Amino acid sequence: MMKVSRLFRHPLKSHGREDLKTVYLAEGQAMPFDRLWAVAHDHARADGSEWAPCQNFSIGAKAPKLVAIDAVLDEKTEEITLRHPERPEITLHPERDAARLLEWVAPLVPQNRALPHRVFRLDRRGFTDTEFPSVSLCNTASHAEVEDLAGEALSPLRWRGNIWFEGASPWAEFEWINRDVKIGGAVLRVAERIERCLATTANPRTGERDVDTLKLLQTMGHRDFGIYARVVQSGTVSVGDSLELT
Repeated sequence: MMKVSRLFRHPLKSHGREDLKTVYLAEGQAMPFDRLWAVAHDHARADGSEWAPCQNFSIGAKAPKLVAIDAVLDEKTEEITLRHPERPEITLHPERDAARLLEWVAPLVPQNRALPHRVFRLDRRGFTDTEFPSVSLCNTASHAEVEDLAGEALSPLRWRGNIWFEGASPWAEFEWINRDVKIGGAVLRVAERIERCLATTANPRTGERDVDTLKLLQTMGHRDFGIYARVVQSGTVSVGDSLELT
């Protein structure tokens, strides 16, 4: 039987992840608070009024040290506590305390590239990596296959997934495109595979690039890991809930 093994959200795009036990998914929306905020760099062409592609933001593909950030969000105050091995712990509101946030993150980005400049917020759908409000699903068995190729244990945090599930065959999720998956009380429709970027080559503990995950995936003829889905029926999803293809 397939079931949910872990849940994650990323309140500030590319700046930390948070482990969850349960979450309510609303039809047509991304996971609540997931990528609600994003740090735009000083060459961004976006103004924050609508969704914009990743190249407008400070992300782990360009600044690998960002991958080592952990985040904890207080939903009532909307304050985020950020932790990184090279920076002091800090608690702030991404918008009200934008100057503090930019100052805190500045040492973690290459100084010869576009630099953190502004903080944007996009309610309901967030700055997901897709043009539509998406929730990402990752298969623990597929991750184990990548570990076998690497010849070492790898943190699943490299993949920045929202819903992790177990009990499926490796790469079975790639056959689910355009199918519905009932997860707990919600139903998601699988839209596409996730093509991966350089962010996955960085170690989530250190922020250093240490494993060429893209090369490992390429040995199988692609650079994909995980799938994107749309929420088509609202409901609560919790760790331990079953997954069922419908």
